[in-house]
Amino acid sequence: MLSTLKIAVVALSLALDVFAVCIGVGMRDTDRMTKLRIGASFAAAEISMTLIGAALGATVGRLVGDIAGYLGFTALFGVGVYMIVETLGDGPESGKFDLSRGWGLFIGALSISLDSLGIGFSILFIGVPLVTSLIFIGVASVAATTLGLTLGKKLGARAEAGSARWAGIVLVITGVAFAAAKYFHIG
Repeated sequence: MLSTLKIAVVALSLALDVFAVCIGVGMRDTDRMTKLRIGASFAAAEISMTLIGAALGATVGRLVGDIAGYLGFTALFGVGVYMIVETLGDGPESGKFDLSRGWGLFIGALSISLDSLGIGFSILFIGVPLVTSLIFIGVASVAATTLGLTLGKKLGARAEAGSARWAGIVLVITGVAFAAAKYFHIG
């Protein structure tokens, strides 16, 4: 049960990041097919980068042993700090390229999934089967995309930065909590 809660927190953290980006895209009225294309692309990017991170984490785990879990949780912490710092700056203008198709969609999906690379590094040490973790992450990503695109016009630019900041805060807390749980042999 504790392991399921752990992956739910991680999936929610990733979803908040996706939600933040989708609010900005949703400010421009988008049709149902565009929402579907963005949701599928973002979920695929999140899952792919998590898998790549998990493969890297497993490789490092074999090389450095038990300390790999702490390295993974440190990566989770670092991603969270990066997300918080990123929200404090001006950030890229959402109007520079179209996040709903082509290169804009590819770059958007890649940018929101880089945190999944760091999370993938630590995901094997959470104690949840990888397939279950990927299902949680995929469902959370699609739900966050849909909600962000739908509410984007109503929530505005202020909520976009706030959501990304909260996602970073949750990842920092999660990284510290997971490392403490591993250290004290909880869960």
